[in-house]
Amino acid sequence: QVQLVESGGGLVHPGGSLRLSCAASGIPYTINTMGWYRQAPGNERELVAGFIALRRTTYADSVRGRFTISREGAKNIVYLQMNNVKPEDTAVYTCYVKWGSATAWGQGTQVTVSS
Repeated sequence: QVQLVESGGGLVHPGGSLRLSCAASGIPYTINTMGWYRQAPGNERELVAGFIALRRTTYADSVRGRFTISREGAKNIVYLQMNNVKPEDTAVYTCYVKWGSATAWGQGTQVTVSS
């Protein structure tokens, strides 16, 4: 049984920072492909940041230079450090992991950027 548990969401002011965490359990491997999607009301789901290999990462253009993804591979934990947040970053952020042909998703955590 695969479970992804996310934490760190909440209300933050524009220009502020927060860190999202995601811990994956029930997977008997160290996962290379993992990261974060987000979706705001009325918008399409967007890949925010992800690992596509052990150390290779990809970022959405809208967050590049502001967000940083990192990992603790031995525990299959992935983080998203969000700096200089903007109102348009408001969304539900969802963690994912992929192995073989399978994909697992977290429940999502709400991030609201508002003054």
